[in-house]
Amino acid sequence: MPKIGGDDTITQGGTTMLGSEQPRPTRSVTTVEVPRGLAGVIVTDTEVGDVRGEEGFYHYRQYNAVELAEKRTLEDVWVLMIDGYLPDAAQRERFVAETTPLRHLPEKVKALLPAIAEAVHGDPMNGLRAALPLLAGQRGMRPLYDIDEATRRADALYVSALAPTVLTAVHRLGKGLEMVEPRDDLSYAANYLSMLTGTEPTPEQARAIEQYLISTVDHGFNNSTFTARAIASTGADLAAAVTGALGSLSGPLHGGAPSRALDTLDEIGTPDKAEEWVREQVEAGARIMGFGHPVYRTDDPRSIMLRGVAQRLGGDLVDFAVAVEAHVIKALAELKPGRQLYTNVEFYAGVVMELSGVPRDMFTPTFATSRVIGWCANILEQARDSKIIRPAAHYAGIAAPQPLPEG
Repeated sequence: MPKIGGDDTITQGGTTMLGSEQPRPTRSVTTVEVPRGLAGVIVTDTEVGDVRGEEGFYHYRQYNAVELAEKRTLEDVWVLMIDGYLPDAAQRERFVAETTPLRHLPEKVKALLPAIAEAVHGDPMNGLRAALPLLAGQRGMRPLYDIDEATRRADALYVSALAPTVLTAVHRLGKGLEMVEPRDDLSYAANYLSMLTGTEPTPEQARAIEQYLISTVDHGFNNSTFTARAIASTGADLAAAVTGALGSLSGPLHGGAPSRALDTLDEIGTPDKAEEWVREQVEAGARIMGFGHPVYRTDDPRSIMLRGVAQRLGGDLVDFAVAVEAHVIKALAELKPGRQLYTNVEFYAGVVMELSGVPRDMFTPTFATSRVIGWCANILEQARDSKIIRPAAHYAGIAAPQPLPEG
């Protein structure tokens, strides 16, 4: 029934009518105006991690993420994200024994991978998005709200362990190569490079990629993490939430920048051309990939750490990147005063991956392998909250209702 107020106002179905006036729209729910893109809007509490952009600091469950990358293994951080603690040697060994067998694809899904790779033209991200529903169906994965915490955790480990296998397989099949089976004797990072390249990596390459992967496991409430949690809030199964997050990460403004940052070095050519190149880009209004970040107002801590990783690997590419970084930052400081534009994670991530043997079209998929772990941690946290994420939009179109035109 409509509610009639003392001012002869009738509210019905979100429309306000004064006497015999033409209806005009009202808001049927309480709304709050927020910045475009939800910038700075807090939507939930989390214990997974946080980013403090003004300080140039971020953490995973209270531990400095950069320090974790410098001192711990990917398996340690995986335990931290999913189970909430840093393991000792015995706990790590048990976790490795639990997750290593999960790397192997179910035979029925494995048999479909050549067709998937052909259908997506060898694109690994699209291949994983296509394979995840099959993996969920094969496993009999059920909605998050219909299962207990132990089953949710098992689903999270299953998806996290299989993502690298699918991504590398689709990549190789798309190139006309045979997929490489997972190796149970290698660490997560070394196994990933083995499946990708077909050869066992050097310890230096494996450690470099491991440090990159650790540094990108989670990074606050970014677009893909928010997407994963929004889907999880509906009670959908875990694979559905990860699939949605992958769609977000595939966008060039989110996960697609590492290879583009390396392309920047190719375009510049030599360090002495860097400042001129930057001026041309700024005057043209172009975005300079690898520089600037929407959160950090100082150096991106991931970039600083990865610069050190790159310098440890060494070589002409590293020397070139360091020189270009100095020239670009100097030019940006002059051309965009007060903007505080520094290198972001993508700049040296591209250098590290290139030196570790990762093809450029696998830069974003490599990013995805670690971020799946972070998404799963957020999905598990979200599944403990029964409130669906349901924001509102401000209607800005022609006033409704309008007379219906004659057919």
